Amino acid sequence: MNIDQKRSIWHSGSRPWEKIPRWLLPLVIILLVATVFFIGQYAASLILSFYAVFRGWNTAQANNWLNSSVIAQFLFVILFEGFNVLLLWLILRRYGKKLSSLGLKKLRLRDGGYGLVAYPAYLIIYLIVIGLVTHFVHGLNLNQSQNIGFNSVHGTTQMVLTFISLVILPPIAEELLFRGLLFEGLKKSMPVVYAGLITSLIFAAAHLQEGGGGSLFWVGSIDVFILSLVLVFLKQKTKSLWPGIFLHAIKNAVAFIYLFVLTSR
Repeated sequence: MNIDQKRSIWHSGSRPWEKIPRWLLPLVIILLVATVFFIGQYAASLILSFYAVFRGWNTAQANNWLNSSVIAQFLFVILFEGFNVLLLWLILRRYGKKLSSLGLKKLRLRDGGYGLVAYPAYLIIYLIVIGLVTHFVHGLNLNQSQNIGFNSVHGTTQMVLTFISLVILPPIAEELLFRGLLFEGLKKSMPVVYAGLITSLIFAAAHLQEGGGGSLFWVGSIDVFILSLVLVFLKQKTKSLWPGIFLHAIKNAVAFIYLFVLTSR
């Protein structure tokens, strides 16, 4: 199947997209993904800000609640990821498509197995790459902390909310947005390898702002870049997002256990 035939599948039932030149389509897809991502983030922040105003809090009280409350962080994540999925659904619905067109198909038992097998492969690749990077790039801080927002978690309820916020919700929403809409959209107008690399670079860039102390999170971005390459491979080979969702969740679960179970925070 050539690129033009692939594009006809992507464009079927969506005449406005057919007017976009093939060379411009990748930029349109990237801008669409960025728009969905930032609208979701802005809408979630706006709703929580309205709540703070409703409670009559001043700026300091509102910022303290938003930055230190597990409930606030949980609400932000569920609103942010929820808006992302809702916007994706509305876009697809506008052009007569469903979430299954992005790879969210019927869950199969072997999908979990793919995720389990892929995790050690991702880990080995990451260790090799980070070893090479630190050899040639001196000064890279491997111990840089990540600002994940959940800085004071106590009790079973808060642990459960944190687990849902970090392990359950992001893998589903991010796989739909990045390996679903972005990767599937890009590969309709370029070779799969290029589509996978661009998807992974954008995914890594989206995590750069998570460094502790306001610094760029370079080591984390390298991590998620490697993770994304494996996720792209799984998506391409299985034609489903579920193996990647499982791998993404396993990776986040390992981090959750280390940060909130084994390490005192």
